[in-house]
Amino acid sequence: MLNEWTTTGWEQIALIALSASAMYVTVILLTRLAGVRSFSKMSGFDFAVTVAIGSVLGSVILSKNPPIAHGIAALIFLFGLQIGMAVLRSRFPGLQTLADNRPRLIMIGGEIQHDQLKKAKMTEDDLWAKLREANAFNFSQVLAVVAETTGDVSVLHATDHDHDIQPELLKGVIAGERYRSNGSR
Repeated sequence: MLNEWTTTGWEQIALIALSASAMYVTVILLTRLAGVRSFSKMSGFDFAVTVAIGSVLGSVILSKNPPIAHGIAALIFLFGLQIGMAVLRSRFPGLQTLADNRPRLIMIGGEIQHDQLKKAKMTEDDLWAKLREANAFNFSQVLAVVAETTGDVSVLHATDHDHDIQPELLKGVIAGERYRSNGSR
């Protein structure tokens, strides 16, 4: 039994190579057709499709079932759904509201917006880690921190000559008006 789990034959390796090659070529072609959004994380929907594509690839490459043709069909449908959703979201703003989370302002300068941090399902430790990741050395460098729709965290830094954020950068951000009402620091 252990032998079956730890070894494989050349025939299985050849099938894996064939499956991987076919799926690789398919992904490249579909990515070229679908454009740069193919593996973006512009929305939660994009991220979900990327995870689904990875699952299809893993299933087809490492198993005889589903067959390669099923995997190719699944990829075509996933890319098609992503393109379709992107087009619909751009034409119908209400769909975007339903499909996507909105970004949240979770920190203004050195002041944590605890209500928004909680709604973003983040802890202070998560926030500190993201600030370190963004090379923030002290709070005076931080104008604002936004939990984005994709789960990423954006840290907006102050520069030597500019300590203000253009209002358009916080458009659509939940609690973004707090930054403006705080007198832009």
